This record gives sequence, structure tokens and C-alpha cells, in this order.
Amino acid sequence: MRRDGATVALGGADIQLPEFTHARVLVVGDLMLDRYWFGDVNRISPEAPVPVVAVTRTEDRLGGAANVARNAASLNAHVALMGVVGADEPGTRLRALVEQGSITPHLYVDPRLPTTIKLRVVGRTQQLLRIDFETRPSEDILLEKLEDFRRMVGNHDVVVFSDYGKGGLAHIGLMISAAREAGCKVLVDPKGSEYTRYRGAHVVTPNRAELREVVGGWTDEAQLREKALRLRDELGLEALLLTRSEEGMTLFGEGEPVHVPTVAREVYDVSGAGDTVIATLAASLAAKQTIVDAVKLANIAAGIVVGKLGTAVVTREELAESLK
Repeated sequence: MRRDGATVALGGADIQLPEFTHARVLVVGDLMLDRYWFGDVNRISPEAPVPVVAVTRTEDRLGGAANVARNAASLNAHVALMGVVGADEPGTRLRALVEQGSITPHLYVDPRLPTTIKLRVVGRTQQLLRIDFETRPSEDILLEKLEDFRRMVGNHDVVVFSDYGKGGLAHIGLMISAAREAGCKVLVDPKGSEYTRYRGAHVVTPNRAELREVVGGWTDEAQLREKALRLRDELGLEALLLTRSEEGMTLFGEGEPVHVPTVAREVYDVSGAGDTVIATLAASLAAKQTIVDAVKLANIAAGIVVGKLGTAVVTREELAESLK
């Protein structure tokens, strides 16, 4: 593999948009319920220098790995979701949203685990506060999930591991091995600095901050390319996809790195954009797209979803309109 060539920049006008209806995607990872409290802000609290939000509307959305599944399902892929929830109202609500989203649930209830919640308080479309509730699942539940994963993984084309660092992927190394033995393509949205646990995956999709945590900083594109390719080789990946916010995405695979420029849009909210990227990538690869075309579609999807408030999805119809 060459290490000194220039990065190839590609656009997205030549992509053929697949139907996705035969794509089979399994999403495994940390499940969350995203709760939004929307309201008006007209005064400052007399108790502390903070705004008072008069809540007028509440909304629940799927978060974490569940949002990845929701995004893949919105493209018309056949999607199954595996993860752990608590024996509580948020867990029941999360399951209901999964079923409403045309996602096949494989949810495990841990009676000692409160379901992970991200509560966002929004005043006049501006997020004012986020409150997180989270606890790591028990080992018994995770082992049960591992055995079920081995039984069902062969019924899918692509497996996505959505790692939010909440403990739901304690056995990811064994899961990656099982997925590869079953002939599935393995994608990982990583977390933390210990990437050896992702060894053997096909594609890992860090953002800039996540990659810096693992390989350190870089001063120019040449140094970035060297560090990214070294990490790719160390982990035995087919490709490393670096998401770069306003700079687009760069795919470090065989041959020269491929850069896909960002789609120029007004950025409204970047929360959940990484979920949209890996979901679109997974659905596209399951629909037999090439890795480069799949990255192009994922880049377009990211450009759409950042124009929406909160964790949101992109539909196949929106992708088709953008490709025009």
C-alpha cells in the first residue's frame, strides 16, 4: 500500500441509490431513550442566575444504538436491534418506540438496571441543559445476549456495533469473531481509547476527537494519513472511515485515501449525526453498494440530518432528492 500519495477527493453525483428493501442489518450496542422537554424562556430564576423554562411539550426519541437502528429502518432496510434496558417506564417506552419504527426488537431486561436516559431541556430551539441517567448492565444479561447473538447473526448481511461506552458491548471481541464466521460485514462506531477490542472488524468510524484519543494529534494531512493507515493495519480493518464534521469524511482503505467533501447545509444540531452515518453506511453495504458509494451516501445523509433538531433520521426519499 502506498503511504505518500495524494488523497483523492470525490463528490456524490454519480451514485445509484439502492432500494434497501433486501438489506438485512443487525444493530447491537448501548440503548438509550432521548427525552426532550421543549418550552419558552421569558425570565431568569430568582433562586439562581439560570433561565426558567416553562415546558409546553415533551417528546421521546430513540437514542444510542436504537437511533442507529431507527436510521437504517427509515431507509427501508430490514433491521433488528439487540441491547439491554431496565425494568422501568423508560425501558417500556423505548421498546414501544422500537416496535413503532418497524425494527425487530431483541431487548433484554435487567431488573437492576435503570434504562439509560438523555434528557435535554430546549428553550426556543436552543438546548439549555442535558441530564444523563445511566448504569452499566450486569454480566449475566450480557452473556445471555452473547449466546443469542451467535444464533441469529447469520441471518443478516451487516452487523453494526454502536459503542457509547455504557457497558453494553463487554463481549464485542467475541461478537466480531462470530459475525465474521457467519460471513457478515462488521461495522463499529467506536468509543474510548482501547481500539484493540475492535480488532477484526471490517470498518471502524471514529470522528476527529475519537481518533485523536487513540493515535494522538496530527499537524497535516500526510501525518493524519500515516497514523490512520497504521491504525487500520494494526486492527486488521478493511477500512477506517474518519468523519470530519465540516470537512466531510475520509476513507482510509486499500489504495489512496478517498475524501468526500461535506455537503453545504445550515447546521442546526449535530447530535446523532454519527448514528446516521453508520446506519446509512450499513444499509448501503447490505444493499451491495461499494464502500466508496456507501460513504458518499452516508455523507449526504449526515448533511441532511444536521439540519434537524435533536436525534433524527433521514429517509430514502430525502437521499433521492439530495442526489438530484
